[in-house]
Amino acid sequence: MPWLISQAVDHGLAARDRGTLIGWSAVVLVVGAASAGLGIMRHRSMTKLRLAAALQTADLVMTHATRLGSALPRRVTAGEVVTIGISDVWTIGRAMNVGGVGVAATLAISVVATILFRTSPKLALVVLIGVPVLAFFVGPLLHRSQKAGLGYREQQGELNARLVDVLGGLRILNGLGGKQTHLSRYDRQSARLRDQGYRVGGPSSWIGALGDGLPVVFLAVVVWLAARLAASGELTVGQLIAVYGYTAMLVIPVNVLIFCSFDVTRGLVAARRVVDFLRLPCDDLSGAPGPDRPAVLHDPASGVTAEPGRLTALAGARPADAAEVIDRLGRYGPTDATWGGRPLTEIAQPEIRARILVAEPGADLFAGRLRDVVAGRDDPDDDRVHAAITTAVAHDVASDLARPIEWSGRNISGGQRQRVRLARAVHADPEMLLAAEPTSAVDAHTESAIAERLTAARRGRGTVVATTSPVLLDRADVVHYLVDGRVAATGTHRELLDSCPGYHALVTRVFGEDEGEGDDR
Repeated sequence: MPWLISQAVDHGLAARDRGTLIGWSAVVLVVGAASAGLGIMRHRSMTKLRLAAALQTADLVMTHATRLGSALPRRVTAGEVVTIGISDVWTIGRAMNVGGVGVAATLAISVVATILFRTSPKLALVVLIGVPVLAFFVGPLLHRSQKAGLGYREQQGELNARLVDVLGGLRILNGLGGKQTHLSRYDRQSARLRDQGYRVGGPSSWIGALGDGLPVVFLAVVVWLAARLAASGELTVGQLIAVYGYTAMLVIPVNVLIFCSFDVTRGLVAARRVVDFLRLPCDDLSGAPGPDRPAVLHDPASGVTAEPGRLTALAGARPADAAEVIDRLGRYGPTDATWGGRPLTEIAQPEIRARILVAEPGADLFAGRLRDVVAGRDDPDDDRVHAAITTAVAHDVASDLARPIEWSGRNISGGQRQRVRLARAVHADPEMLLAAEPTSAVDAHTESAIAERLTAARRGRGTVVATTSPVLLDRADVVHYLVDGRVAATGTHRELLDSCPGYHALVTRVFGEDEGEGDDR
C-alpha cells in the first residue's frame, strides 16, 4: 500500500496527470478492499487456530484423565485438573498466535526491509538493527515473566485445589462450624497468590509498555532519517511518504512479535503443567489372566493377607496405613502385592477391576436417580438395588428409588452418602471387596445393623475393611493390627483384646469416643 501511494504521488500528483492519479488511486482502493477482506479472514483463521489448539489440548487432558480413572485423585489434585482445563488450555491456544500472526509479522518485517533496501540502504540497515535492539530490551523481561509465572501457576493450582475441597465439603463444614476457619485459610493463600501475581505483573506491564512504546520510537528514528534524506534530495516526496508508510506499518508486526513472545512465554508455563499431567503413568491394560478361582490377596509390604470367603479387618492408629494397604491390594499405584501367588502387576488391569473392588470413603456419586446411582454400570434391577440398600441400612434415602441424587450427593447428608456408596459396592458384588472406613459417618445403632447385614450379604465372598469400629472388628473372621504400616498382631477381635495391649488400647479409646455419639453425622 505505501508503494502504491508513492506511485500515485510521484507519477500522478507531482506530474499533475489526472488520469494516472485516478488509475493509481483505483488500485489503492482495490488493494485496500482486498486487505480488509484478508484481515477478516486472518481474524477468523487465528480464532479457529486458537480454539482448535485449546480444545485439542483439553481433549488430550480429558482422555488421559479418563485413562487414569480412579487413580487420578491419587496422583494429582482436583484443583490442578480444574486449572489445566479452564486456564492452561486457553493460554496454550493463545500462544498458537505465533504460528499465524507471528510468522506473518516476521515475513512482513523481512519484506519491508527488502523494499527499504531498494529505496535506501541506510534505512534498511536501521530497520534490520532496530528489531534485534527491541529484542534486547524485551528478552530479559520475558525470562523474568516466565520464572515468576511458574511460581504463580503452581500456587494457582494449590488454591483451586483448596477451593474444590471446600466446595465439596461445604455442607459438612456448615454442620461443624468450620466455614470461617477454611475461609481464613483460603484468604491467606489467596493473598499469597495475589502477591505472586503482582510479581508476574511487574515484568508483564513493562512488556506491554515496551510493546506499545518502543515501536513508536523506532518509527520516529526512521522518519527523522528519511526526512533528512528527502531534504538532501536522496529521496523523492513520494518515496518519503512510502518510507513513512512502510515504517508505520512496521510498528504493527514489531508490536505483534513482542506480544507473541509474551504469549509464548505464558504458553510455555501452561504447557509444562499440561505435559507433566500427560506424563502421569496410566495402568497397563495388558497382562495375563487372573486366577481361575477366588484366590488369596497378599501384601508383602505390610504382611496383610486376605483370604476369599472371609471378612478381614485392618485396624491401626493411623487410618492412612490401612488405606495404603488397600490401595496396594487393589493395584492403585506401585505395588508388590500378589493374587493367588502371582504379582498383581502381571495380571491384566481390567480383570483386576472387574473382580477386586476398592470402595473409597470419598468416592464420587454421579447425579441421577437413586436406582441408577446404586446400580452403577449395571442395568438397574429394583430387587437387587433394594437388597443392596437393605444391607447398607439406607432406607431413609431409599423411600423412592426414583429419588434424584445430585452430583456428589449434595442433597443428602454425609452419613447417607456413605451408605449409598456402600450400597453401590455391595450391589457390584465383587469377588473381593476392599472398603476403607465404611461406617465412619453413622451412629452406633446403624453401624451394628450394617455389620450384621454386610457379613450376611458377603458370605462366601472375600471382604477387607479398614476400621477401628469394635462392632465391625467383632464380626471379622481375622483382624490384622497395624503399627507403622506393618502387621504387629493377627487374630480374632477377642483374641487380640486379650493378647495385644496396643490393640486393646486402640479399640478401647475408639469405643469410648463412639459411646458419646448419637445421630447420623
